[in-house]
Amino acid sequence: MSADDWAKAALTALAEGGLAAVAVEPLAARLGASKGSFYWHFPNRQALVQAALEHWERDTDKITARLGRIPDPRERLRTLLEWAFADPAAAAISFRLISEADDPQIAEVAKRVNERRMSFMCATLVETGRPEPEARRRVLAGYASYLGIAALRRLAIVHEDPMTLIDIALAELLGPPVNG
Repeated sequence: MSADDWAKAALTALAEGGLAAVAVEPLAARLGASKGSFYWHFPNRQALVQAALEHWERDTDKITARLGRIPDPRERLRTLLEWAFADPAAAAISFRLISEADDPQIAEVAKRVNERRMSFMCATLVETGRPEPEARRRVLAGYASYLGIAALRRLAIVHEDPMTLIDIALAELLGPPVNG
């Protein structure tokens, strides 16, 4: 097992059961590893949580970099939404990390990552011709919907395939100007 394997498993556990689910013994059992493997890579659970958060942040940066290579901002937004809605685990992690923001370590990373995601989306909307204040409001509403869908999926309230929501989400992001 690598440290990255442990970090990925910790993120999965966090998405499923919150910060309390990031525990060495259950993760070792899930990975088919020993506690010794854990201690080879991490001095304690807090270091594992930090590694998981860093892994999540790096993944977010990689995705943003890949999306940034798409020249057409409308196609970039569509691709972003397709990726976001296609991966319920990623949405679950985002939602759970926001839910666990009472922990200062998690709050700092969750805030930083979510602000970067929203800034990326805002800059992309500005490229489509939206004034920045309107772009920020649209992104805020869109991102809140994304997190809301993640929450409703956890409650098994969303029965529709989230991929069918992409056109609706794009229409809301790119629709006619809104007063306010």
